[in-house]
Amino acid sequence: MRISVVSYLNSLPFIIGLEKFTEAEQIILSKDFPSECARKLLTGETDIGLIPVAVIPQLNESYIISDYCIGAFKEVLSVMLYSRVPLKEINTILLDHHSRTSAMLIQLLAEYHWKISPQFVQEAETNEKMMEGKTAALVIGDRALAMQDKFPFQFDLATAWFEMTGLPFVFACWVSNRKLENEFVSRFNEVLKAGVELRNRLSLENYSPEISPAVKSNYLNNIIRYELNEEMRKGMNRFLEMIK
Repeated sequence: MRISVVSYLNSLPFIIGLEKFTEAEQIILSKDFPSECARKLLTGETDIGLIPVAVIPQLNESYIISDYCIGAFKEVLSVMLYSRVPLKEINTILLDHHSRTSAMLIQLLAEYHWKISPQFVQEAETNEKMMEGKTAALVIGDRALAMQDKFPFQFDLATAWFEMTGLPFVFACWVSNRKLENEFVSRFNEVLKAGVELRNRLSLENYSPEISPAVKSNYLNNIIRYELNEEMRKGMNRFLEMIK
């Protein structure tokens, strides 16, 4: 079974569990950016992917196979709009190309919540030098954590989503492009659960050294929500309805 997992800090508990699964079950595990996880599942290069939820409607067949996800309630810290000016003064937002979900979410928030109409520009890679004047940037993943407090204005997209809807947000979930055997799905969920339950004992010193150990520990243990429960599903379904 070919599995693509996001290579960010928030997926580390999943990776720990899946690497044990790999030894026992002979699966092939690849670590990718969110957009690459999506591409591989769309093209059939993988059987299962931890994919941005905005990609689900593009699949000919899609099955959410796990009770686990990458979600957030009120804040996420790793999907951020960074700016040198207040929201109303932003005229351009650079979009991180690594996640379609985050890019679509910020466009929804701009129109329906913040009531601003900036120009959105897709960039292969943004850096701080590009974020000058009235040009802001959507930054995701470990880079967003590392850039905390470097800009006078920062906006957490999960916080803005909660303010707008009163719901949590699901950024990515486990999806297969075909029906899988119940026995495999059950075992898959077991190893994800095992990894999530180990997250407060993970050694993080050598992972993303540019992020402080306290920030990494708080992020994994208190910020990211891994259980795809009923409230998470409500938030995910609301988002999918809005982007139709």
